[in-house]
Amino acid sequence: MKIIILSSKLKEGLISVERAVNENSNLLILKNVLLKTYNNKLQISATNLELGIVRSIFGKIIEEGMAVIPFQTLYKIVLNSDSERINLETKNNNLIIKTDNYNALIQGINPEEFPIIPEIKNKKNHLTIPTNILKEALLKVVPAAQISEIRPEISGILFDYQLTIIKLAATDTFRLAEQIISDKEFKGNFPQGLKVIIPIKTIQEVIKIFSEKENLKIFIDDNQILFRNDEIKLISRIIDGDYPDYNSIIPSSIENEIIIKRDQLTSALKLVSSFSGKINEVRIKLLENKKTIEVYSASQDLGENHYLIPIKLKGKGFKDVSFNWRYLLDGLKVVRGENIIFGINGDNKPSILKSPEDKTYFYIVMPIKA
Repeated sequence: MKIIILSSKLKEGLISVERAVNENSNLLILKNVLLKTYNNKLQISATNLELGIVRSIFGKIIEEGMAVIPFQTLYKIVLNSDSERINLETKNNNLIIKTDNYNALIQGINPEEFPIIPEIKNKKNHLTIPTNILKEALLKVVPAAQISEIRPEISGILFDYQLTIIKLAATDTFRLAEQIISDKEFKGNFPQGLKVIIPIKTIQEVIKIFSEKENLKIFIDDNQILFRNDEIKLISRIIDGDYPDYNSIIPSSIENEIIIKRDQLTSALKLVSSFSGKINEVRIKLLENKKTIEVYSASQDLGENHYLIPIKLKGKGFKDVSFNWRYLLDGLKVVRGENIIFGINGDNKPSILKSPEDKTYFYIVMPIKA
């Protein structure tokens, strides 16, 4: 292999695959990346055996070839290089790097030892969706997800394709978020609906590495999912198991519907949380006039504090309800609009956050039991 490439492009490529490199693995090969020329481009590939990422970048290909090189060594060289162009050349499985004022030889590994990154079997059926729409939807549900070794099925995002809509859902059993994407925003040719659970780490990489300016194609088979555009392929295993049937915890009605300024509730939670304890508890109380709520927390060591917010209430009212302020704040960050609906159903039933204007998204949080 012999190529000339812009250092900025090589840096972009290495950053794209970085999270698929397993530096903590006992398998030395997983700490490496595969450099391979293909169709007049340089492909950079990395895998941790659960997630594989391939990034293609343009360069001047003088001789075809491939090399397997330690990621960290190559990345540090490219990151600190002050040269615009970098020359890469292979010799006996080693990589020679040359610039105007620098040269290095990195000891490589036989490319045949690099793990094969799996391919999707079904390449006929796929979804096409603008990347910005998918990323915005994922960002709304990710806060409700949490990695669980006890219940691996909730360590991911439910991707529920129903021909005319896509439902994305996440839960950590204390909260739940769901976002609906309508068929006006995507195209698909799968003959029937399907459900898969995508690992949280895979979702985080999709959000991070794909450009919002392009469309994204999604391919799915029995145990894998592939996200790709013209430059990047990301393939991941899907989590085996059935996602919890969460419909039973979605409130069928709201006992007390509060219309409240999103920014005011956000400020209140940030302020009063300074006095909350280890369980991040804040209490929300409806005052007697039913036009104001009090957000407060107390600590034996620090004292107490209160924040009053004007509201509009539909319902008979409630006394006070305790919440994990961090969970509420996560929901407020992604619910859009100046005003939000905060549905409170007492101190032992799910509460809900949503926008009056947006019917496609909701965020549910359980109160803290007294």
